[in-house]
Amino acid sequence: MALPIRLGVLRALVKEISASGQAGKPLVVGGARELAGVLRRELGRGAKPGAVRSDDDPKGAAVLVYLLGGAPSEDDERALKRARRARVPIVAVVAGSVSRDVPISYVLATDVIRVRAGEGFPLEAIVKAIAGRLGEEAAPLAARVPLLRRAVAQQLVAAFARRNGIVGAAVFVPGADLPRLALNELRLLLRLEQAYGLETDPRERLPEIVATFGLGFGMRALARELLDLVPVAGWAVKGAVAYAGTRALGEAVIRRIEAAPGNH
Repeated sequence: MALPIRLGVLRALVKEISASGQAGKPLVVGGARELAGVLRRELGRGAKPGAVRSDDDPKGAAVLVYLLGGAPSEDDERALKRARRARVPIVAVVAGSVSRDVPISYVLATDVIRVRAGEGFPLEAIVKAIAGRLGEEAAPLAARVPLLRRAVAQQLVAAFARRNGIVGAAVFVPGADLPRLALNELRLLLRLEQAYGLETDPRERLPEIVATFGLGFGMRALARELLDLVPVAGWAVKGAVAYAGTRALGEAVIRRIEAAPGNH
């Protein structure tokens, strides 16, 4: 079976992902001091030393989670502005009875998490927002912050499935989509394993890489058979097969990693 992508491309991909894991950018929790300290401890459960820190300095951060105990003050505005200028993604957590009409400057509305008075931090919503805000770049952070792993993995699977669905639907030359589909699937595999703290050594990952390429050929064969049955709207059939196959691959990888000894 000929490889659908060149070995040089594979080596470059492994090198890129390995390098991203060496940057060691932390998750920074800032804002209201007492609240920030509590949230830092909750997000940092099981995290590696230095992976989660509590201050308002966005320099070198992967993401800034900023706590607001009320309407933004001038100090809050300055801290958020610094993060924006440093090009650090921001997720804002607003505690208390702050009207939704009060704007949170420098933060996208979709990245604002609200907490009602007397309630605990909605960690699931917070980590989901972090995963969505960072995209692929959340994987090396999740490797060091275990609480992020499941949300990051689910976001990666959804994103790569959509990406391959588009590729499958948009490429009309027979076979031309296979290298791109295979590369995206391999990238997904390596990012998932990175998110769970596994090494990206291709020699150790060889069985998974071969299986990924095999899935690509299998998806192509299935799409051809379906096109014979449904010749009309073939682009939709190809896109659906690519989407479903990529999602199935990602979910299988997550189950395998989480079921392995030592993973929780």
